[in-house]
Amino acid sequence: MLEFIFWCSLLLVLYTYVGYAIVIYVLAKYRPYRTQEETVCQRKDELPEVTLFIAAYNEADIIAEKMANCRALAYPKHKLKILWVIDGSSDHSEVLLQQYPDVQVVSSPLRKGKTAAINHGMSVVHTPIVVFSDANCFLNTDALTIIVHQFNDPSIGCVSGEKRVAFSDGDTISSKGEGTYWKYESLLKKLDFQYYSAVGAAGELFAIRTALFTVMPEDTLLDDFMLSMGIAQKGYRIAYTPDAYAVESGSLNMEEEAKRKRRIAAGGWQSISRLLPLLNIFDYGKLSFQYLSHRVLRWSVTPFALFALLPLSFILGLGYVSPYNVFHVIFASQVLFYLCAGIGYLQRDHPNVSKLFYVPYYFIFMNINVVLGIYYLFGNQHRGGWEKSQRK
Repeated sequence: MLEFIFWCSLLLVLYTYVGYAIVIYVLAKYRPYRTQEETVCQRKDELPEVTLFIAAYNEADIIAEKMANCRALAYPKHKLKILWVIDGSSDHSEVLLQQYPDVQVVSSPLRKGKTAAINHGMSVVHTPIVVFSDANCFLNTDALTIIVHQFNDPSIGCVSGEKRVAFSDGDTISSKGEGTYWKYESLLKKLDFQYYSAVGAAGELFAIRTALFTVMPEDTLLDDFMLSMGIAQKGYRIAYTPDAYAVESGSLNMEEEAKRKRRIAAGGWQSISRLLPLLNIFDYGKLSFQYLSHRVLRWSVTPFALFALLPLSFILGLGYVSPYNVFHVIFASQVLFYLCAGIGYLQRDHPNVSKLFYVPYYFIFMNINVVLGIYYLFGNQHRGGWEKSQRK
């Protein structure tokens, strides 16, 4: 029985983090999605009106830089509406935004959280397309034009840009680990879209057809994921376009990154419970397969399988005779991996940490926080507003 559990756990971990990437690469290459109509390039005078939607809480320090970035976007000014939704901020954000005549501000005196801010702000959006972006992210000049072109395909209901984490060789693991993870995640999103649909969108930069917006429960933790997957659930695809990207700094340190990861993990658990119909492969086919493989496994059972492998391989190595001492080899490999992760942990606040150490550490760190996300979700820590992580 232990041997069966061990092999199931090992296969599950390998499939989640390596196998699915291989499978989706093959599917994207040999069974790509064929659109019914070719995407047509639009002239500037044909581009639709767009609302750039920025939900913010206490972002006064970044407003000037964010507005400079907004005004630098290569999109017709008379077709771009900039909307800031202020969620009970205690700083002088609203006063600063009054200096910009091209900005519409919607505010709430009470801090209710990002999902509530989105629900509130969407009530004043009247453009056919709305693009969401975080206040601390900066978009490339052509981002909006690239995103809007994706909507020429009628099967597209949501478009996800790429999240890029800025880090340098001198940064600590919090920036390097996050940056490396997002490179891997971006590759999977690209392959997912080539095969059928991206599985969710990142809140740093994504767009939807306004008519497809559905009001979300205010306690929703992953508003970007739930909003985008709700659109996919209606039969639309989520496009992924890496040429439109948002750049942000990495977390200030691993403590701040842990806050962010626990919230995301809790949101993952919450999303699984609220998107149960998507697990029905008979109704959702390709999307169900992608959702289960790319999201559900890594947000639920795989972390437990990962942490079970070490004691299982140790016990089996003591009690079972195996060809080529396979249980001993697997146990020793895990010990080495955890040792590298341990060194990464000890050097987590130091610059110039080798990938040999920070990649194993960040991988273990992510999976630990998936487990801790259960406590976060049921401990009512997420009630009453968003928890900002400090960034560099």
